[in-house]
Amino acid sequence: MNTRDTRDARGSRGPQNADEFSLPRSRRANERLHALVPGGAHTYAKGDDQYPEHLAPVISHGRGAHVWDVDGNRYIEYGSGLRSVSLGHAHPRVVEAVRRELDRGSNFVRPSVVEVEAAERFLATVPTAEMVKFAKNGSDVTTAAVRLARAVTGRPRVAVCGDHPFFSVDDWFIGTTPMSAGIPASTTELTVAFPYGDLAATEELLTRYRDEIACLILEPAGHTEPPPGYLAGLRELADRHGCVLIFDEMITGFRWSEAGAQGLYDVVPDLSTFGKALGNGFAVSALAGRRDMMERGGLRHSGDRVFLLSTTHGAETHSLAAAMAVQTTYVEEGITARLHALGERLAAGVREAAACTGVGDHLVLRGRDSNLVFTTLDEDRRPSQQYRTLFLRQLLAGGVLAPSFVVSSALGDADIDHTVDVVARACVVYRKALDAADPTPWLAGRPVKPVFRRLA
Repeated sequence: MNTRDTRDARGSRGPQNADEFSLPRSRRANERLHALVPGGAHTYAKGDDQYPEHLAPVISHGRGAHVWDVDGNRYIEYGSGLRSVSLGHAHPRVVEAVRRELDRGSNFVRPSVVEVEAAERFLATVPTAEMVKFAKNGSDVTTAAVRLARAVTGRPRVAVCGDHPFFSVDDWFIGTTPMSAGIPASTTELTVAFPYGDLAATEELLTRYRDEIACLILEPAGHTEPPPGYLAGLRELADRHGCVLIFDEMITGFRWSEAGAQGLYDVVPDLSTFGKALGNGFAVSALAGRRDMMERGGLRHSGDRVFLLSTTHGAETHSLAAAMAVQTTYVEEGITARLHALGERLAAGVREAAACTGVGDHLVLRGRDSNLVFTTLDEDRRPSQQYRTLFLRQLLAGGVLAPSFVVSSALGDADIDHTVDVVARACVVYRKALDAADPTPWLAGRPVKPVFRRLA
């Protein structure tokens, strides 16, 4: 079976009837994946349980805002590699920067000059940080930040924002989720939670565990804007209680501003972590922060050494070159502003389509325009996986692959217009299901499932 369909947009299939839409090659490829890869994917959020039954496309290739599956279908893609490909697939400036380094070698027994160039570029882009260390994924750097905070403070507990869905694959966080199998309770007990936007509750937590909490870690912004004074209030609380303030900027980095949420809201954390958009799909992440803390993981101090980050592939030259190209492109081409403008246009169209078909109270967009997600609600306006399944099935048949409505800068006006048209058709079906008080006839199989659940 040839699984690499190379047809361009002109040879792609157009929208199909959702009742007749099928992906036979993708279905066979998913079966092969499950036989060889636990979960059938290397990230749970990419699992086929996140899509309608037998309608989980297996991707052949992508370019710009479009991807092609092994069945030959082209889709407008949202979510963009779990928010990592914010410039679009195979962006020419990034690809060229990577290509230049590939012929020069990718990894050496000593640091490459590219490492200092990448550090200088990053710290110029994120001037609130004084030192940076690169790795390959977000979990590594968030865990390194937590370890460093514990070392600096001498305290055992970690306080995570309980309103934010994910921080790391490591035990200190995953032990707090329904997928905690294999993690000792003694580890989980050291992680406590605070609510986003509630300074009083956070202070109560810090007081209850006085001199025990090493850090407060949170996404500085998410599906809602931070309340006025909230981030500055957290900064003050951390200082007063002697703990480290960590911003997880995996999502907000670049999408909120080139310097992340800290650059937009003008509140400086002690440590922050970046990834996703940093490499436009290439594997690179960063831990950044105050020199006096970061140096504890280095050689120029007199205290106990902290095993901060030590990764064989953390400084691969082509990934660092990709990161530098991304930062240059963002600054020179005003990418953050473009992401906001595209998201604003999409949000307006989707909301109008939902309102016109009578589902405006059931298909709900949330988040900053550059980072839109949607919630599907049932007849009683409760979150519903069944209605999400119905909606995703209609989108897929219309050539829109959208686990979220997170935009990339590669989208064009025609892509947005087509997406809104497909959403409008999907909303007509959504209304029919609401009127019947039963979406089951439109599911054609089991509903999609949440990532974090105890049983498979």
